[in-house]
Amino acid sequence: MKKILMLLGDYAEDYEVMVPYQILKFACFNVDCIAPDRKSGDKIKTAIHDFLGDATYKESEGHQFLINKDFDKIALSEYDGLYITGGRAPEYLRLDPRVINLVKFFHNTGKPVAAICHGIQILTAADLVRGKKLTCYPAVEPEVTMAGGTYVNLPDDEAITDGMLVTSPAWPGIYALMQQFIRLIF
Repeated sequence: MKKILMLLGDYAEDYEVMVPYQILKFACFNVDCIAPDRKSGDKIKTAIHDFLGDATYKESEGHQFLINKDFDKIALSEYDGLYITGGRAPEYLRLDPRVINLVKFFHNTGKPVAAICHGIQILTAADLVRGKKLTCYPAVEPEVTMAGGTYVNLPDDEAITDGMLVTSPAWPGIYALMQQFIRLIF
């Protein structure tokens, strides 16, 4: 059975956690969910981001999502791919050197990485977008450009693949993101 590592943190976007987790499980993947300084059985808080016509999204409290693997006890070589959630979690996760090293491992070993929305902030902090075409939440575009990536302005329900990297701008693109990510794993 293929194994996917899902990187999470408090206030990750609820749909970008719950829906990909269910899709990957339905596709018969073993999905290990981790967050720095969390152990199996701990929970993270998610946030729901809705687009209501304002200049930015509205945030509401989401669910408690169960972590099923200790962050410090994973063997990265066991995993076939990495999925990075969006929401507000990436803004602080990218400051953790352990997270940066984890993401670089997947990149350096040529394993597929999928990131959505603000999850791309972790990739820019790890200097992994240079020379890549990718998308993200529009507010992250300046970071992509400054990090040497080429921002592709896609509708929210689409995704783009460049090599072993799959990205999507926001939760409406989960299905496109997961389809492209799963193809890379096989």
